[in-house]
Parts: sequence; C-alpha cells; structure tokens
Amino acid sequence: MTSVTVGGIDCGTNSIRLMVATYDGDGFTVDVPRIMRVVRLGQGIDETHRFAADALERTYAACREFADVLREHPVDALRFVATSATRDAENREDFENTVESILGVRPDVIPGTEEARLSFLGATSVVDQLSDGHAQAPYLVVDLGGGSTEVVLGGVGEHAGEVDAAYSMNVGSVRMTERHLVSDPPTEEQIGQASADIDAHIDTAFATVPAGRARTIIGVSGTVTTMTGLAQGLATYDRDAVDGAVVRIDDACATDDRILRMTRAERAQYPVIHPGRIDVIGGGALVWTRVLRRVQQAAADEGHAIDSYIASEHGLLDGIVRDLAVRTFAGRRAA
Repeated sequence: MTSVTVGGIDCGTNSIRLMVATYDGDGFTVDVPRIMRVVRLGQGIDETHRFAADALERTYAACREFADVLREHPVDALRFVATSATRDAENREDFENTVESILGVRPDVIPGTEEARLSFLGATSVVDQLSDGHAQAPYLVVDLGGGSTEVVLGGVGEHAGEVDAAYSMNVGSVRMTERHLVSDPPTEEQIGQASADIDAHIDTAFATVPAGRARTIIGVSGTVTTMTGLAQGLATYDRDAVDGAVVRIDDACATDDRILRMTRAERAQYPVIHPGRIDVIGGGALVWTRVLRRVQQAAADEGHAIDSYIASEHGLLDGIVRDLAVRTFAGRRAA
C-alpha cells in the first residue's frame, strides 16, 4: 500500500465542513478542497441546551450533500468531529444516530482539549509556507468558533507540532450574539456586558495558557478569516489573499469595532461576509478584539511586543484530516 485517502468533517456551532485528502507517508494531496455550509447547528443552544429541529434539518441536508461527494470520492477512513454545540446538547443522541445513518460513521464528540490539539496541528502544519518562514515560535493558535474559542500555545523545541498548553473557552460568535448582542445594532450596555463575559473567560484561559510567552499569533476559523478580509479592504472574499495575511492588531480591532456597531442590514452590504455569518459576525469580532488585546498585554508583561497576527485558512479541519491520515497510514503499514 502506497497511500491512504481519508475524509474529515468538522461540525461546529455555526458551520460544517468536509475535506478529502490522500497521504503517501511523505505528503498530502487534497482531493476535495473544503466544502463549507453554514447550518447554525448551535441555534439557541446556549439557552435551551437542545438542538432546534430546523437546525438539525439544515445539518442533515449538508450531511446528505457530503454523502454524495464521498460516494464520488471513496475514502479508506472518515472521521466526523462534532464540537461545542454538540457537547452542550441534551438531545445529541438523536443527532448522532441520524448522522450515522446518513454517512455511515458516528460523530466523534470531542472535548475542547482535543479540539485545541487538532486546531494547533492544522494551523502550524503550514505556518512556514504562510509566513515565508518568518513566523517565530512559540505560536499561539486562536480558533474562534461559534460556540467556543480555543487558545493553544506550542511549537517549541524538537516537537514543533506539539501543544504546551491549551484551553477551550465557552465564548464564540453565536454564543455571544445570542447571549448579549440581541439588539440591532447592539447597545453600548450589551457590548459592555459581552466584553466583561469574554474577559472573564480569558482570565481563566490565561491562568492555564501562558499567552505572554507567544511570539506569533495565528488566527483560524471563519470569523477570523472574514474579519481579516474586511481589514484588508477586499471587495469580495479571496481565500488566497487571506491565507497567510499578516494584519496589524490595531487595524484588526478598528475593523472589528466598526462591524460590531453596524446593523445587520449594513453588514449585508459587504460581500466579504458570508450571508450565514451576517447576524453573528459582530459577536465574533468582539471576541477577536478582546483576545488580541489581552495577548498584547500579556506579551508586554513578559517584556516583548506583538503588534500583528497571521490569518490562516488551516485549522481544525486540516488537523482532523492530517491526524486521521497519519494514523490510518501507520495502521495499514503495520497490518
């Protein structure tokens, strides 16, 4: 056997993604680039702790679409990873059963620590290409999702892909929007309450993750890449322009603040923002600003400065695929 082909599915709070790749022991070839659908699986879950019926149907429709793709691109192994929303859902067994009936694989509901490890693996696997080799370790990878945000420090020493410390915060674009930013546009009081909520979670996270040690921030996820495109002034979303972009933190925070205070109708005028993100991107922008500013402060406290971040299109989904491919390849060779 010279290679294995694997599929990875990342099912988050706001979106679901599929990728298929082949691994030959030396490198990866992407057979099916990321297919992303905004399904809002976590709709209302922060309040109800249950999946809504329409959210489930949107997700099942995407799963059926992915099943069609996988019939055209057979895989040796498939992993369906479910994250924050599914961890919180009381009726997740029904969801798991239906997904298994559609795709033939049961969702793997991973803890935040595993999500952090896989996000770090995906983000750092291409960091040298993204930054032309100029990114400096330790890296702090920030994966800002709909329901949770992972902060992961690592990349030092012989095992550059390994995690030194990680924490998963229960803050994200959907959760903060539904919990606090309920007006259109949000009021200053709501923004203040959301900021305090986010900061309290960051306090807890940074007690575990020494973020001040980081020399490079790598931001992944749809919120980060969308806000990066806006900070760059792109007319439409351009994956190649965003992937690897180095953005000044001051510029990013100014863009975040402007988008946060817009109405939904005003945000809809920006083609860079996916239609499925228009109503929650403000919440994500606020989380991103608070994390960036707190990392800056933590670095300053350690005696060095961070004034920019690197945006990456490579995160949890890449980590799922790479991890599965390497394990499957090793298992086949050992058999």
